Amino acid sequence: MSWSLKRLPIVVAALLAFAAPAFAHTADISTARIAPDKDHGYRVDVGFLATDLERIFAETMTERAGADLSQPGVLETEIGKLIQRRVSMHDAEGHACAGHVEYAGEDPTNADSALVKLKFDCASVPGQIFYDAAKLLKAAGAKAKHLVTLSGANAGETMLYPADPPLDLSKPLETVWQLMWKFTQAGVEHILTGYDHISFLIAILLWATRVWPVVKIVTAFTVSHSVTLSLAALDIVTLPSQWVEAAIAASIVYVAVENFFSRRVDGRWRDTFLFGFVHGFGFASGLKELGVPSGAVLPALASFNIGVELGQVAIVLVFVPLLLFIDKQTHGKRSARLVYSLSAVIALLGAYWLLERLGVLAFVLAHVGRSA
Repeated sequence: MSWSLKRLPIVVAALLAFAAPAFAHTADISTARIAPDKDHGYRVDVGFLATDLERIFAETMTERAGADLSQPGVLETEIGKLIQRRVSMHDAEGHACAGHVEYAGEDPTNADSALVKLKFDCASVPGQIFYDAAKLLKAAGAKAKHLVTLSGANAGETMLYPADPPLDLSKPLETVWQLMWKFTQAGVEHILTGYDHISFLIAILLWATRVWPVVKIVTAFTVSHSVTLSLAALDIVTLPSQWVEAAIAASIVYVAVENFFSRRVDGRWRDTFLFGFVHGFGFASGLKELGVPSGAVLPALASFNIGVELGQVAIVLVFVPLLLFIDKQTHGKRSARLVYSLSAVIALLGAYWLLERLGVLAFVLAHVGRSA
């Protein structure tokens, strides 16, 4: 067996296990809905995926030393302060608008998200107003994104990144085409950091030795997940995210275990077609985390889906040639040891994700902690 063949299962296992949280593609995405208010004021609703806010809150605990978070209302107050310190509005010279928190807590429209409502009074600040979320993006991490939706005279949407300057609210925001490009990038990033989706694709391609079965597998997956991605993103069909993520993990276990009992690849497009409907709901959660612009729902949906497909094709174009190259090292035959090793690793990861997403691991750990 060649060096590359020996090492591949170890490398893949390390890469996947290194990034194996319960929801394996945390988005690092926040949103801001900015609405001009009377007397030169602004209302800003800042939204987060709850898991992202929990991470930022945990990493900044030194800011609330001495606060008793167990007391009613204290946690919400501290969350409001956390965001207020990192979001501001000011003029070109840096004169800041006075701001205060009006609400902090669970998003009433989405149980998986948190919401902080801020009010800014800019009556005493001369000149044009800038929205500044640089500190928030820095706290969220290098991959953070902040989708801003502005209402009023300059209504529109834009995506802010950590390196972007403060947003000038007096100027028109991005065109639909510019926003589509950013949603395409977000779609690519979603699939390339979606370790559960990658595991599924790898598992189902492990016995593939010809191009046509691969084409059918990818096409079937694309068709089915595009259907449910669209239905969920348009709020025609919605499912609880916990059960969707658990079903995705179960699909990973299924296709990985199947590799031990069948080497037939020609019919596996049926698996990807069936499970693609489930994965589509998972992709939709990533799109919703971005905050689909109300005035550009269809372009955002289409471009995000294109990004997902580009990322998926990139994975296939790297992994399948790698398998074929390894085949040449084993006299043109697919190594059963390689397939079984990778399948075992992926099945274990899928089982781990399944138990964690169903809350089983948390229950067991809590029980062990009480027993200790």
